Amino acid sequence: MHYLNEQNIFIFLIQIFILLGLARGAGELFRKWKQPSITAEILVGICLGPTLLGRFLPGLHDFFFPSHPVQQNMLETVAWLGVLFLLLETGLEVDFSSAWRQRGDALRIAVTDIVVPMIIAFIPSYFLYNRCSVNVDQRLIFALFMATVMTISAMPIAARVLHDLKLLKTNLGFLIMSALSVNDIIGWLIFTLILGFFTQSHLNIYDVIVILMATIGFTIFCLTLGRRASNYVIKKIKDVRMPEPGASLTFICLLGCLCGAVTQKIGIHALFGFFIAGIMAGEAKALSERTRQVISQMVYAVFVPIFFVNIGMKIDFVKNFDPLLVTLVSAVGIIGRFYGAWLGVNLTKQSRANRLSIAIAHTPGGAMEIVVGVLALEYHLITESVFIAIVIGAVVSSITVGPWLSYSIKRRKEVSLLEYFSRHMVVENLKANKRDEAIEELCYKIADQESQLAVETLISSILQRENAMGTAIEEGIAIPHMHPHSLEVPIVAFGRSVAGIDWNSPDGKMTHLIFLVLTPSDNDVHVQILGIIVRTLSEKKTRDAVLHAIDEDDIWKIFRNVFSQENIRKIKKG
Repeated sequence: MHYLNEQNIFIFLIQIFILLGLARGAGELFRKWKQPSITAEILVGICLGPTLLGRFLPGLHDFFFPSHPVQQNMLETVAWLGVLFLLLETGLEVDFSSAWRQRGDALRIAVTDIVVPMIIAFIPSYFLYNRCSVNVDQRLIFALFMATVMTISAMPIAARVLHDLKLLKTNLGFLIMSALSVNDIIGWLIFTLILGFFTQSHLNIYDVIVILMATIGFTIFCLTLGRRASNYVIKKIKDVRMPEPGASLTFICLLGCLCGAVTQKIGIHALFGFFIAGIMAGEAKALSERTRQVISQMVYAVFVPIFFVNIGMKIDFVKNFDPLLVTLVSAVGIIGRFYGAWLGVNLTKQSRANRLSIAIAHTPGGAMEIVVGVLALEYHLITESVFIAIVIGAVVSSITVGPWLSYSIKRRKEVSLLEYFSRHMVVENLKANKRDEAIEELCYKIADQESQLAVETLISSILQRENAMGTAIEEGIAIPHMHPHSLEVPIVAFGRSVAGIDWNSPDGKMTHLIFLVLTPSDNDVHVQILGIIVRTLSEKKTRDAVLHAIDEDDIWKIFRNVFSQENIRKIKKG
């Protein structure tokens, strides 16, 4: 039996200090360059692992990262906590209810984005089996696994890019996230079943059917009764005024451990249990956006960086680098996911401008692709060369999605917000002190000018959209929006709340500046209008000027200036 001594603890603390410090520092630097922090974290691991430090300064490498089993297990345990919490947080991002309401378009995109990439990736994987696999009698399992790796899209990467491009709260972002939610659930279900069958090679057909039915049954239970129970518990936590966000965080962690234990017992990996637990907790309406943000920051500030740094330290990326595999995994993964989503979105009624953006948003493999690769490597389903190809493919797809999606947005035609916004659509000081009342007040303001709109139907539709996915963004701004069928041209209304309204904003701040945006269902200027508002109001000077304006005329003068085409072009260039 091994016991920890003072030297073990000393080395462990030094390891955490070095790894976390360098990973976070490099990650923030990469974020400023508009690149995913996962790239920096893996590069730090490569620099400190056998690839560089171990090759050129082996003595120093062995001092800081000794090969003693106890020392390695301490770091490995923290890394595995990282991946478990990463799946938990990913589940929190999945909005199953919204995805279900969007099941027409979202399901078409998600299903084709599962089936098409799997078919595209399965064929080359099947014939490259002898070059890529450790086991000599698992060709079918290996090919299915590789197809699944190149199918699962990275929802956190897509969400981050959409957030950076100010698209996350738009209807376009709503559809993308709904489709990715379904993609994640189906993809992880397929992968965990494949992994379960591989790790239990002694299974007969009866055992396979039992595992399959138990997994599907557990998933259905969690997504129905389980999410209602989670919502009840979190609501009770809020009602009895337990300290937040600590109480909700504890409950979610316990839920993850319980579901992880159940799925591990079923015969599939505990990661799927943590993922499902995240979905259950994320469905709780009582869970505030602020609490979600705290959980996300905890996971991505501490646990996730250590996990991805540890990946770079596991393998010699030079010795095991295979150019053919790297090219194949990178190209097939990106192309398969793109054309899978492209085929699905062409089966919907989305505008041509939106189709390209939706397909591009499905291309990153990112963290999820790497996590799947780590599990396969741990269970000796793949070689180290294949794992390196998976890691590089995930990094390449994560790096390219941002510029590619940005290009698809910029190629849309320019619009002028002032064409759809007038002095008569400005409310100097909203009477409402609640979200629903503010939306109602702005709807009546628009109805005064546009008599063809049925105001009660409009209010109901906007509130339904708002409940599905809130439109509050940081720094006191909310942009509720809708596509009324009877509308012929876009309309924008604005209301100011000096006191502020609780809009469940991600940063926990009160909302003061509310834009209500209505666009025709067959018009594709919706994304451009919301983008102009968010980019313009992202400047603190502008927000302060509107908030402290004297009256409606003063507010309109500010908007007429900041929303002018000349000023918008300056902001874009800046």
